[in-house]
Amino acid sequence: MKYYVIAGEPSGDLHGGKLLRGIREEDAEATFRFCGGDRMAEVAGSDAMLYHYTEMSFFGFVQVAMNLRTIFGQIDSVKADISRFNPDVVILIDYPAFNLRIAKWAKAQGIKVYYYIAPKVWAWKERRVKSIRKYVDRLYTIFPFESDYFRSHGIEPHFFGNPLVDDIAERKPSLPTREEFCKEWGLDERPIVSLLAGSRVSEIKANLADMVAIARQLPEKQFVVTAVPWIDRALYDSIIGDSGVKYVCNSTQQALSLSEAAIVTSGTATLETALMGIPEVVLYHVPLLYEKLKPYFLRIPYISLVNINLNRESVKELVCANLDIAKATEELRSILKGGSQRERMLNDFAELAQMMGGDGASRRFAKDIVNSLNR
Repeated sequence: MKYYVIAGEPSGDLHGGKLLRGIREEDAEATFRFCGGDRMAEVAGSDAMLYHYTEMSFFGFVQVAMNLRTIFGQIDSVKADISRFNPDVVILIDYPAFNLRIAKWAKAQGIKVYYYIAPKVWAWKERRVKSIRKYVDRLYTIFPFESDYFRSHGIEPHFFGNPLVDDIAERKPSLPTREEFCKEWGLDERPIVSLLAGSRVSEIKANLADMVAIARQLPEKQFVVTAVPWIDRALYDSIIGDSGVKYVCNSTQQALSLSEAAIVTSGTATLETALMGIPEVVLYHVPLLYEKLKPYFLRIPYISLVNINLNRESVKELVCANLDIAKATEELRSILKGGSQRERMLNDFAELAQMMGGDGASRRFAKDIVNSLNR
């Protein structure tokens, strides 16, 4: 069968690559066309890619507004590419502002539409539920609490675990020793604390300076920023300055595996850190206006996937325009070795891991996709 897959962000590419691999194991005749990234290209080939996610990822109202012509042009190009490819199914991975437009169009063309990794409509923009109900033939969720939510809105979701568990399990055997990692990146013997500042330029500009300010308060620890390769190192260096924070690129899980704790920007990284058993503080710098208006448009009390899934404050969320550095430093101290909150948090993370299911989620999702299409 022929599969057209669209992912517009790094995490979508990560999960999409595993899904494509699982589909190919279930369907030896599978042919792919996609928008995504390097992980998906490893399975389908780079010549099967229309757009790389780095061309598609616009974050925040200002970026989107400034690039509307580009975005609508990409939507038109994707539609034309789907028509030429004539797939059996279009599989959409998160990225709802773009993908729900494609869903509406594809449904009108009589093409099956599957949505893998449901949009987080339970947090914001709940109006998108109507589009999912109307234009999506099969919805796949990766968090157990989503099942009741979507059923209450007339949609029957399909949950087979969380593919991030697969990624962590696959990488674990190849993770470096501390000696190897420190030699590669020029680190010393001090305990490591990882700084995960986001995967977009806007996030790094917003969050890394506060993280560096905290790092300056704890010279007995060795702080590393886990950089992403598609962002120029000069941006990181301009914020790190003379703080002593080390730059580590394209090695997030490697750094986390050797870390005593982490400071993490909200997103998939909060869940990844927890599933690796690394205590964390969540930090997200927001404009003052957002801080004031947050209670009025955010439908849930938390922003981290750890707290959302556990339905309680397991990790501290510092979401504000003006961070109290002293308070933030104390929150970090509380989860370092010997800290008052460390063991409690690690027990919470063990509970979370049970909720997410065991290895093999990507293969289970792929098997259901192929079987449902064959039916």
